[in-house]
This record gives sequence, structure tokens and C-alpha cells, in this order.
Amino acid sequence: MLYKQGNDIRVLAELYQRYMDLLYAICLKYLKNPETARDAVMNIFEELIPKLLKHEVSNFKGWLYTLAKNHCLMHLRAQKHHSVALDIEFMQSAENLHLNGVLEKEENLNQLAGCMESLSAEQKQSVQLFYLQEKSYKEIAGLTNTDWNQVRSQIQNARRNLKNCMEKNQVSENSDRIK
Repeated sequence: MLYKQGNDIRVLAELYQRYMDLLYAICLKYLKNPETARDAVMNIFEELIPKLLKHEVSNFKGWLYTLAKNHCLMHLRAQKHHSVALDIEFMQSAENLHLNGVLEKEENLNQLAGCMESLSAEQKQSVQLFYLQEKSYKEIAGLTNTDWNQVRSQIQNARRNLKNCMEKNQVSENSDRIK
């Protein structure tokens, strides 16, 4: 690469200029803010200067794309670590959010109890022993005089049936709300 041979920043700037629109589009895609994306494009150029001296680059466009994507992801990760100032209105609504969460959990538990009734007797017994009484497959096999593989199969099938039942209830509940 010509820049690496002569260490001439003008050569790098001319090459970089060709890809600035692409970099801006990448940064805007990840950062979702035009001003932040423009800053990122400039920061990537500054980051590029020492990195090109260290790395052998055979496909500049692909390498630059990866560098830009990683720069944006690191920026987003750094933002997550900043503390968030909570306003009073948000703090006051926490009670409502908590209450809504409790009501939603209660509704889900009621649906789950109804779905448990749709299971076969063996599946229901295995699920209750495994999840509610915290028995192992081996213990359940001993208590029910059933093969270990059969217990595992019953629990897996019961979980699938419960999931399907819960999803079906969720879909019908959502369609009732729309009506």
C-alpha cells in the first residue's frame, strides 16, 4: 500500500475520501443519529492512521467496513455503561409497572394451570415431580416405575405441549383484544 511505504497522510486521505459515504451509511445504520455518525466517520479516520501501519490489508474496502462496524459497536457498548438519570415521573410509574408485571405473571400462571390439564396423566405427573418437587429423572423413574428415557421423553413432550398451548392462548387473547 502506497500510504504504508511513504507514510504520507495525504495518500490515505485521498483513499479514505472515496469511502466516506459508505462509512457514513454504516455508522448511521448502527448509531441511528446523523451527528454521531459524522463524528464516528472522523474518529475512524484517526483510528485508521496507526492501524494501517500495523496491519497488512489486501481488501481495503472490506477491511474498512469491518473497522467501521466494530467502531460503532464499541461506541454503542460504551454508551450502555453510562448511568441513566431517572426522572421523577419514571420513578412514580414504577409502581404501575410492577403491578402490571404481577398481574401478567398471575395471568400466565392461570393459563399454565389450564394448559397442565390438557396434558396426559403421565406427562402431568412427570412435570409436577420434575419442576414442582424438583425430582431428577432417575428419581421420577423410580417413583413411577418408568424407564429413564420414557421420563425424559414425557417431560420434553409436556414442555412442548405446554408451550404450544400457551402460545395458542396468547394468540386467541390478542385477537380478542383486537375485536
